[in-house]
Amino acid sequence: MKEWFFPDRGIYYRTNDFQSGRKTLVFIHGLTGSSSAWFEYEKRFQEDYNILTFDLRGHGKSIKPKRYQDYEMQEFVQDVNELVEHLHIERFTLIGHSFGTIIALEFLLQNQTKVESVIFLSPIFNIEKVGWVKIVRALFGWSAGFMRWIPFSTKIGKHIDYSKYRNTGDWNLRRISADVPNTSLHVYIYCTDYIYRFNSDDYLNKIYIPALVVHGKKDTFMPWENIVEEVKKIRKCELLLLDNANHIIVINNTQEVSQAIEDFTAK
Repeated sequence: MKEWFFPDRGIYYRTNDFQSGRKTLVFIHGLTGSSSAWFEYEKRFQEDYNILTFDLRGHGKSIKPKRYQDYEMQEFVQDVNELVEHLHIERFTLIGHSFGTIIALEFLLQNQTKVESVIFLSPIFNIEKVGWVKIVRALFGWSAGFMRWIPFSTKIGKHIDYSKYRNTGDWNLRRISADVPNTSLHVYIYCTDYIYRFNSDDYLNKIYIPALVVHGKKDTFMPWENIVEEVKKIRKCELLLLDNANHIIVINNTQEVSQAIEDFTAK
């Protein structure tokens, strides 16, 4: 894999040597993460697929814009769109984890003809329906407004070695304390505010390409029972529930998730 920087959007990204005739996989990581969450997937797939992983704005080695509006979903979507156009990627499988599934949904709404299939890992569809979210949503909305008046460091972050955090729980303080400062409290609150306000009802029934959802039955962030109901809205969707997986399946369940991606794209 080779490292690159896309100056037009301030995005750090990684690719292998693209070859014609191979499927292309585009990975979108979750909130406070970075492309380093996909290192094991790069190793597994780079010999058989064209691979693109990148750091979302405000994350990892990509730029950290200061303004709240710089983290509107349209900005994330535009980053992805311009990056794939820059690399002349015409058709690809889009893979998103957690917050990345929202970005994937927004991307599909505008650019579905570019996507061959989509894979949602630990999706957070309609998280506003989860009971505890209703309690904290107002808090994050207030915090997002307050943080606009607090000085914001635009210092670029680093890539965290997520192999140190395998088999950690959804709310593991050691992992969170490494993630959030690396991303910055501003970006964390801005993006979380959007997550808690997001409603996927207008998105799911407009997906007409093949879709796969992989979710853990021990996910405490988005209960699997909610996901079972939400995926019924997608026309061509397969659902894989992992009995011993929580929300952090990208790190904790690399083998199962990798196999699911391989089996699905082979179809």
